[in-house]
Amino acid sequence: MPDERILVTRSSMPTLEEYVNEIAPLWDSHFLTNMGEKHQQLERDLLSYLDVDNITLFVNGHNALECVLEAMDLHGKVITTPFTFASTTHAIVRKGLTPVFADIRPDNYTLDPAKIEELIDGETTAILPVHVYGNLCDVEAIQDIAARHGLKVIYDAAHAFGVRKNGVSSAMFGDASMFSFHATKVFNTIEGGAVCYRDHDLKEKLDHWKNFGISGLEEVEYAGGNAKMNEFCAAMGVCNLRHLPDEIAKRKLVAERYWDNLEDVPGIVVHRPAEGIESNYCYLPVVFEDEFGATRDDVYAALRAQDIFARKYFYPLTTQFDCYRGRFDSYETPIAAHVSTHVLTLPMFADLTMEQVDRICAIVRSCAR
Repeated sequence: MPDERILVTRSSMPTLEEYVNEIAPLWDSHFLTNMGEKHQQLERDLLSYLDVDNITLFVNGHNALECVLEAMDLHGKVITTPFTFASTTHAIVRKGLTPVFADIRPDNYTLDPAKIEELIDGETTAILPVHVYGNLCDVEAIQDIAARHGLKVIYDAAHAFGVRKNGVSSAMFGDASMFSFHATKVFNTIEGGAVCYRDHDLKEKLDHWKNFGISGLEEVEYAGGNAKMNEFCAAMGVCNLRHLPDEIAKRKLVAERYWDNLEDVPGIVVHRPAEGIESNYCYLPVVFEDEFGATRDDVYAALRAQDIFARKYFYPLTTQFDCYRGRFDSYETPIAAHVSTHVLTLPMFADLTMEQVDRICAIVRSCAR
């Protein structure tokens, strides 16, 4: 219908019957949290799906990221990107670390390895790159830099669940990767997150950290937090993971329709997945350059006037947040600053129809001058 409201995303869900069947045993066990049966099942399922040896589930991705930073006992400076969601920078700061910002690549908006090395000094202990819109960082170049300087690599992989590079799972890169299972993500547990990691010895520490640091009936080893995923969220994840291949296949069709509509429009920049990348098609970013004749904000307003809600994502840069005013200089990352003011993520979800995509694209094209 012409007057239908289209949001930037819509959560994928199993049928009500499937979810009810999944949670029904909880009424028998009354075991609702503290790493119960559904939690353990989801961990097993994810270990298999992601091809990893170690995974720990959390109440959300942000707590997962904070926890792994603490568990690795990092200190000093962490090189990262300002072109990301608030969580990435906040996690670094909240753990008492100092973020140092490198610019991004203009082709896929991920941390530029060429800008990292010049920022490394004696206080640097880690690199925290961000996979953006399902685009993977240059993991080989970043790992080479980290190895030469003895640095840890922790990926914010919130956008990269299910993505593979030459058949290798995104969860396999670096020392650790954090995933978000928020309701807006390709794979969701309503709220949730996880960390995958190489060092098996981290598992016990991570499990203790998310449960107040409790290590036994009467032992509390350190000041942990409360970040456990409950059984209802885990059950949602168990259900959603069954349908994920179909969900990604549907998203691919939506993305291809957008690209066919927009990639030849002067002044519009869209990106198909790089060679060797199996994408999850999580977002549909479009960058509007001057040649288009209308600004990103013009397009955003035109869509909103038709009850279509795109998102300025990521905007502003985290270095421009009020809480960091005066601490960082966004002019030191000019590419990130440019993309941030020119990018718009268009509605993207598995059930978006081709007719809806065509309507959105027609409005976008009508803004050109």
